[in-house]
Amino acid sequence: MDLWDIVSHSTPLGYAVLGILVAFSLFSWTIIFSKWSLFKNSRQANARFLRAFRKAEGLEAVMVASEQFRPAPLVAVFDFGYEEIHRQVKSRGSVSNKLALERSLQLGISQEIAKLERNMNWLASTASATPFIGLFGTVWGIIRAFHDLGQMGSASLRAVAPGISDALVATAMGLFAAIPALIFYNHFGHQIRELAARMDDFSLEFMNVAERSFEE
Repeated sequence: MDLWDIVSHSTPLGYAVLGILVAFSLFSWTIIFSKWSLFKNSRQANARFLRAFRKAEGLEAVMVASEQFRPAPLVAVFDFGYEEIHRQVKSRGSVSNKLALERSLQLGISQEIAKLERNMNWLASTASATPFIGLFGTVWGIIRAFHDLGQMGSASLRAVAPGISDALVATAMGLFAAIPALIFYNHFGHQIRELAARMDDFSLEFMNVAERSFEE
């Protein structure tokens, strides 16, 4: 089957549908490769930073060493917590407002989750919209095929098959765009939840270290 030969007989509307689906697919794959690299680097950097954090003698030492682990989401959470501790110690001499510290850590977690979720809505839109765009192209192509069949006055399969095969290409292209987007949307969603859980656990560790280091 020569796919190009089938597509070459399409209408301007058919080309427009295929062009939209190709654009959706290319942009989705760009996001997929970008996210794959982001999550891989984040997990590795988190693991290295967490080891350094647990071995460090105090928060000051962690702050000095944190620059080398900068891609790690945990570093951003640490920065929020450390800045709040610095403000409290500077103004009061100790960490007396633990609730403010917890809120600062949660703000750091929320900010990092928002970064991790960036462009995820595009994968969701691709997974949900492209099958219907492809279906629209298919329905329109079948309508055109039967219209041409009526114009020719022939009821043979040879007369209607090229138009229908051209129409079905749009459905195939819609599924080609939607299936990877759906699979990786679910996969990356699991990765985000896992990283969020790691950040929540780290915030508890941070609170413990802060209490031991600055207890009154």
